[in-house]
Parts: sequence; structure tokens; C-alpha cells
Amino acid sequence: MKRKSFYSGLGLLVLFIIWTVALQFVDVGEIGPQGSSVGFASLNKIIHNITGVHMSLYTITDWLGLVPICFIMGFGILGLCEWIKRKNLFKVDFSILTLGGFYIIVMAAYIFFEMFVVNYRPILINGILEASYPSSTTMLVMCVMPTAIMQFNARIKNSGFKKCVNILITTFIAFMVIARLLSGVHWFSDIIGGALLSGGLVMIYYPCVICIKGRRNFGSIPTELKKILPKKIQIPNQILKLNLMIKLRKLMKIIPL
Repeated sequence: MKRKSFYSGLGLLVLFIIWTVALQFVDVGEIGPQGSSVGFASLNKIIHNITGVHMSLYTITDWLGLVPICFIMGFGILGLCEWIKRKNLFKVDFSILTLGGFYIIVMAAYIFFEMFVVNYRPILINGILEASYPSSTTMLVMCVMPTAIMQFNARIKNSGFKKCVNILITTFIAFMVIARLLSGVHWFSDIIGGALLSGGLVMIYYPCVICIKGRRNFGSIPTELKKILPKKIQIPNQILKLNLMIKLRKLMKIIPL
């Protein structure tokens, strides 16, 4: 499952690169404002004519874009509190540290495409021609919210409440992506690019978290063993070595346990 997710993520990133390169060469036309050009011009023009421009949807999705930012701040505060409490950055929950690294990668991707513009928006925003590829709102929502679901699934114990949270966040993601397309402030190719990039990053993030968790658990004492041993007992090195060997074999899938 982990390998499948990792390779699927790599596949999506390769598709994103191919899609981005194709935008520079396939059916490039000057159909944007101020003579700006975009790839897949015929397809983009047809879909843009169908959706039209709805600034109310643009405003709504812009404000709702603060939701994933609040999630980022929330997990950041959680990590900071753990750092202060444990007085060591490397004792912070591994999933929070990994999530922080993931956010940095997403921000780096955003900055990169702001500096190296692929194409511009189909409309002017306040009289300004802005970079449009990939859709930053799509990328933000589809990167932050699925990883938030992973965090909540690991922390929420009540299965009913957990299911409600998952449905709510998934609905929010779908609404934001569809509404952003219907608003008419992005080309169709911008939405596809944002979805491919964010999907690839999230699918690589998941197995990385599982892998890091497995490595950090090496040498730890199983919960069952802790329950039957006195708290002050000195754990023999042989027990730790045996536990390490069992976990190593389980990770490598050499023997079924």
C-alpha cells in the first residue's frame, strides 16, 4: 500500500511536469487579456466561455482560502507548544515535523511558479494581470486539507465524529476546486495543473510519514511489555535487541507477524 501510494505520487508528479511542458508547446494561443497566451487554447477557451466569470464565487473562494491557512497555523502552534514543553525540537511529534516540511515544499512550489510564470489569468484582477498556473487556491486546498484529514484520523478516537470530519473536509475540498473553476478566474489547465501537483505531493507525503514513524519506533519497548514489567526495572540489552530485530523484520516484510 505504501509503495503503491509512493509510486502513484511520483506518477502524478511526472504527469504534472509533462502537462506543464505541453502548455508551452501545444495549441498555444493569445486568448488572454493584454494579448497573453496559454497552451491548450482551444480547450481552455471553450470551457471558459461555458463557465463565464463569476466574481462572487471568486470572492467566496478567496475568503474560504483562509481555512487551510488557519489549519497550517493550528498545526504550527501545536508543534510549537510541543517544542516548548519537551524542550527539544526532535522530540516534537514526528508527524507534525513531517507536516511542517511538507508545508515548506508546498510554499516553495508556489513561490517558484510566481517567479517563473507559465501563463496568466483569463481576466484582470483589479486591473492587474496575475500569474495563474497552477491554481494556487486549488494547490493550497488539495495539499493542506487531505493532510489535515490524516492528522485528525490519528488523533480523533470517536469513529463517528472522525467520519463526520472526513466528510466535511472532503466536501469542502470538492466545493473549493469546482467553485474556483466556475468562477472563471483560472483557465481549465490551471486547475488540472494544481490538482496533479498537489495530488502527487500528498500521495508521496503519506508513505513518508509511515516510513519515518517505523524508523523512530526502532528500539522502543512494546506497550504489552511495559504493562508487565516494573517501572524501575533495568531492561536488558537482549530484550531491546530482540525487539529491534522483530520490528526490522516486520518492516522489511521478511516474515509475517
